[in-house]
Amino acid sequence: MAKLRYLEGVTTLSLDVEKCIGCGLCPAVCPHAVLKMAQSKADVADRDACMECGACARNCPVQALSVKAGVGCASAIIHGWLTGSEPSCDCGGGTSC
Repeated sequence: MAKLRYLEGVTTLSLDVEKCIGCGLCPAVCPHAVLKMAQSKADVADRDACMECGACARNCPVQALSVKAGVGCASAIIHGWLTGSEPSCDCGGGTSC
């Protein structure tokens, strides 16, 4: 299966490496291999593959990961499909956000 790609450089995913305890749950639950373990800590391996589902953040026991699930890239692509417009990940608070 081809690797899924979304709009580049727009994901809301963030990782606080200082909080990470290296439990390994985030790479285990990520459906697109966005996260990996490196030097006993989580690491973002492929940020632009993130579909902002929120599985990593919901499963992190120390809140080292955050993502605004349902907004950003994935939401913009779906909105673009539904409206026939170009996807925009700039969620400036309008009705499509």
